[in-house]
Amino acid sequence: MTAGSISSDKIDLLIYGPVRPILENGFSDHFVVHKAETRGDLERLTPAVREKIRGVAVTYHTVRADKDSLSQLPKMEIVASFGVGYDHVGSAYAREHNIVVTNTPEVLTEEVADVAMGLLIATLREFVKADRYLRSGLWMTQNYPLSVGSLRDRKVGIVGMGRIGQAIGRRLEASRVPVVYHSRNPADGVSYRHHPDLIEMAKAVDTLIVIVPGGAATAKMINGDVMKALGPRGVIINVARGSVVDEPALISALKSGTILAAGLDVFANEPTVPDELRTMQNVVLLPHIGSASVVTRNAMDQLVVDNLKAWFAGKPPLTPVPETPVKGR
Repeated sequence: MTAGSISSDKIDLLIYGPVRPILENGFSDHFVVHKAETRGDLERLTPAVREKIRGVAVTYHTVRADKDSLSQLPKMEIVASFGVGYDHVGSAYAREHNIVVTNTPEVLTEEVADVAMGLLIATLREFVKADRYLRSGLWMTQNYPLSVGSLRDRKVGIVGMGRIGQAIGRRLEASRVPVVYHSRNPADGVSYRHHPDLIEMAKAVDTLIVIVPGGAATAKMINGDVMKALGPRGVIINVARGSVVDEPALISALKSGTILAAGLDVFANEPTVPDELRTMQNVVLLPHIGSASVVTRNAMDQLVVDNLKAWFAGKPPLTPVPETPVKGR
């Protein structure tokens, strides 16, 4: 699946994943843009095309730009990935082969923090359940029962204190909710109490908001032991990656009353969501919409384009990830 013709005096780029207008139309005539929405499409590109591609725009986290994919593109210089998380990109392979990887931080920080806060309130105050109650006509015969959950008697532990974690913290602070956090190291310029031990933080709070990167280092870090430490009033909000929460352990904890409720924007095997979660009344489920507004997704697409254009103009990329430091620019 190729757009344009192969030309030795132009820069060949690949849009890998779903194609959107800003990405498709964002490059001048100095570029030849090829398209591969799936791994199969990538493998169907001719060897002559793959040989010429120097930059890739990875347009969604479900597209795996892993070692096997990147190794098919021997002239690769830069992978511009859509989103803050980049666990779907083979950054170790990229580093070893002097390939720069970029992501799209900052432009989605406030949007994702808004969703985390909204998901927390919707979960605690049972907004979805109450909406169904009204629509069913039950309000005509009896008042909706008082919600067990409330922000007013909560203490929140944020798992991860990067840009988005700090934005969530600001919202909680404005709502007069006490905040602490867990991360490998204390965050610079953050006044909330740092808990180096996740289990100990879970014991000290009744709510966890999870906003850490995905990948092997964080896989199932919110496990059964953490849920047990959180306790029967516990609420878990996940706006990170589905891999960070042990999904079977979460289902068990929700069923048994080990914790009270959960609000989830991400899942282990998207877009598949376990039937057990979909039928529970004490969970709020969103289809991975943390950054999914028109204005924010457009800004993310534009940053992908701008990173590629900066690189091929001989400038440093705007937002390189730490694993692939830029040299000589």
